[in-house]
Amino acid sequence: MSSLLQASDITQEDKVVWLEDPAELDYVRQALDKTPRRRGKPRYYRDGRMVGFAELCDTAEADPDSGLQKRRVFYLLPHDRDAEPDGLYRAGAPGEAVDPRTIEPRQVGMKTERSQQGSAAARTTA
Repeated sequence: MSSLLQASDITQEDKVVWLEDPAELDYVRQALDKTPRRRGKPRYYRDGRMVGFAELCDTAEADPDSGLQKRRVFYLLPHDRDAEPDGLYRAGAPGEAVDPRTIEPRQVGMKTERSQQGSAAARTTA
């Protein structure tokens, strides 16, 4: 599924669960995955690591075509800024990247100076 989300994609979210401290991360990638359950840690099929996920409310309806739940997953790839601070995303960030401090249930998350330019850049302009 697309990783560029709309607010209408996540209206059934109840809670965001972090597996890592989001305060330590400049950005996270977010994607909408189909999973068999509303709650609990979903299976993860990408390279890199899952750093968080959304859980859905008890009344969340499954996708009528697949019978699966659409849930947000937050992740980082091996070449992202947290693992390679001087690498590809030293400045800038992937299109699906948002500042984890702006993520709440039913809120897509926003790009910020920190997510786009890095924590060092945010400190020098603050």
